[in-house]
Amino acid sequence: MTAKVPGRAFAYTPDAAAGQASPLNAPACMPVDHYENFPVASLLLPAHLREPVEAIYAFARGADDIADEGTAGSAERLAGLAAYRAGLDAIAAGQPCADPALAPMFARLARAIDRHRLPLQPFHDLLDAFAQDVVKTRYADFAELADYCRRSANPVGRLLLHLYDAADEHRLALSDRICTSLQLINFWQDVGIDRAKGRIYLPAEDMARFGVSAGQVLAGTVDAAWRALIDFEVQRARAMMCAGAPLALQLRGRIGWELRLMVLGGLRILEGIERAGGDVFRRRPTLGRGDWPVLAWRALNYRRHT
Repeated sequence: MTAKVPGRAFAYTPDAAAGQASPLNAPACMPVDHYENFPVASLLLPAHLREPVEAIYAFARGADDIADEGTAGSAERLAGLAAYRAGLDAIAAGQPCADPALAPMFARLARAIDRHRLPLQPFHDLLDAFAQDVVKTRYADFAELADYCRRSANPVGRLLLHLYDAADEHRLALSDRICTSLQLINFWQDVGIDRAKGRIYLPAEDMARFGVSAGQVLAGTVDAAWRALIDFEVQRARAMMCAGAPLALQLRGRIGWELRLMVLGGLRILEGIERAGGDVFRRRPTLGRGDWPVLAWRALNYRRHT
């Protein structure tokens, strides 16, 4: 249950204490819509969970900014992420974070972890994925990309299920499918943005199968081969989303409705990619004001649209 895609759509702004400066001078207070990987921050979120969600968000946003924002070199970025790992190790040992700049954020996170009995492994997985983004710009095959999604996307969904006391094995598996799909959808939505950073998340094996070269992606060339490739990736992401979609019907109350909108928002982005003829270089699909009546109607008729 994570989303680079619909996370923006459900955003609200945390309190000023939500984030703390990172070693690479990340903003002290960052609205949730700044962090595209973050899934849930909507009016549907129960009030008693806003504090732990914001604590998780502040951790994830700060670490992601270290990996992806500014002009720091790779060594400095990895050192910044190492400081976050040290903060998690301090929580595990029941000790305060030794870094004064990070101590308030990690104290807040420690309270959320203790109060809600959250596992630490998802936080470590996020840091592993962020560190991978610092050094890796290509993926050989889908298995390699899925392993990245397992660490970059799935952890937040798992943490949210723990917050809702709904983290059984079956629901976690469905959540992982939704989260990985949402991460893939963002990759296909943002091919043009990622190429500016020298990154290509499209598996090299798939590109070779459809006759698309890395040079073609970096140049933003759209032809029949490209359209066939992006259609293949869209259909794979859609199938994975639909495989996880029953989770939204299994979870009652606000989280179920929230998850329905997240699933449908991701599927709507895929429709946008198709309407653009796969040309995500010049027409990045997003959710606009006109999409929300459609999503609301589909949420009410969820079984028919997933």
